[in-house]
Amino acid sequence: MAIIEKIHISKFRNLSDQYFLPSSSINVIIGNNGHGKTNFIESLYYLGHGRSFKTRNLKEIIPFNHQQIQISAIIDDKKIKINKSREKNTVIIDDKKITSNSYLSQLLPIQIISPDRGFIVGGNPKLKRSYLDWGVYHNNQKTIETYSAYKKTLKNINALLNSSNQSQLEGWLNQLSKLSVEITKERFVYLENLSLTLKQSLSSSFAGLVEPFFDFVFTLQTGWPKEVDALDEKSTSEYLVKNKNTIVKTKHLKHGPHRASIDFYFNKQSESYLSRGEQKKASIVFWMLQVLLLVEKEKIPVVLIDDISSELDEIKIKSIVDFLIETNTQIFMTDIGNKELPLNDKKANRFLIENGVITSL
Repeated sequence: MAIIEKIHISKFRNLSDQYFLPSSSINVIIGNNGHGKTNFIESLYYLGHGRSFKTRNLKEIIPFNHQQIQISAIIDDKKIKINKSREKNTVIIDDKKITSNSYLSQLLPIQIISPDRGFIVGGNPKLKRSYLDWGVYHNNQKTIETYSAYKKTLKNINALLNSSNQSQLEGWLNQLSKLSVEITKERFVYLENLSLTLKQSLSSSFAGLVEPFFDFVFTLQTGWPKEVDALDEKSTSEYLVKNKNTIVKTKHLKHGPHRASIDFYFNKQSESYLSRGEQKKASIVFWMLQVLLLVEKEKIPVVLIDDISSELDEIKIKSIVDFLIETNTQIFMTDIGNKELPLNDKKANRFLIENGVITSL
């Protein structure tokens, strides 16, 4: 169970020297636009991922006239400190330097829903893969090695495609084929588990959010053409070797797990035909399913919800919060504060943020 007990943001965007003692239940950060609400959510995400969900450009995150970002926290009695500059990245846990962000994700699994990140239903394939692989990783953490090996293999293939010597290309394509099958199998297993969890939870966990006749289906698009069996190494390998000349000519590998996506159907309608409201509802259900599946595995995540009332109505907010409280999840949500949120005051701590300064209300 992940709980952020204390956090100190000494340098992150407009947040400077902010100590924060959150509740283990609900934490609401209220403030006008442009005062740092999303920056705070982004800093928590950074703490669990070692990266931002908004940008890859570190210059955008480092405060003006500073050289690095600094975040420290106590999570389940473990001390974490992140210092990141343009030249150096240092992550220290209990006075020991770690070299992989995967350990951060294990220690602090974070689920996020944010307008800046987008809703998964109706979203782009990259966003869908991000949510999918977050779930796959926490469902089976051994897959991190497979994903890492796949990325390195893909990088080597791209380097060969941009060189004058492709003598080793076929060997790397065979390696990619093998890793591709492993990743695709884990993705299928994960989506099957989500579907099963949905069927078991419709009458309880999602009551108030969905109707009794709610029909929500998600299917994996593997990233391979229809004629390729993505679960068969021979099939994927033969396709790559057969199309090697085309791959060399275009200098681009357009098929594989790195091109995968998810197709969503809501009450038998394709996501492309859904209204904005229906896309939100289905996205929230998928997101809650991921949390519920982790809870069942006794890996309770921290949940971040940015700008909650701008995207969700009162009924949806209450359904989400009630669901998360039942799972003993620590919640951080931001809001502009222009209307009352349906929260239990005994379980919700409220904070004000103005010009990057956080104070308790």
